[in-house]
Amino acid sequence: MKYLLDTHTAIWALSDKSKLSERAKTIIDDESIPLCVSMASAWEIAIKISLGKLIFAGGSKSFLEKMRINGVQILNINASYIEQVERLPYIHRDPFDRLLVASAIADGLTIITSDTDIRRYNAASIW
Repeated sequence: MKYLLDTHTAIWALSDKSKLSERAKTIIDDESIPLCVSMASAWEIAIKISLGKLIFAGGSKSFLEKMRINGVQILNINASYIEQVERLPYIHRDPFDRLLVASAIADGLTIITSDTDIRRYNAASIW
């Protein structure tokens, strides 16, 4: 099984693992389990930094670099994800989270998230 980190999950994995559920920590700490993060998460981080809603040393560039160093695969946004977004029910208002859900569905990934709205979609998820 391959996992997709929600943006907050990825940030907490780097900065404060105490915020993660025990299940999420176990998966993230197991180097044999493949993890992914979406380029949409880097985009979301960049926007939140520019709005003053998030402080992340080194910005989105540093975030992506740290993900790569930790062996996390970076998923680029592709047409199949955008097409999947069109088919999603309107459960979540956040466009970044909708794109993460679409990515997970398109690629058969399980999302690691504490977001209850994401978990309402027909996408595999855990927390």
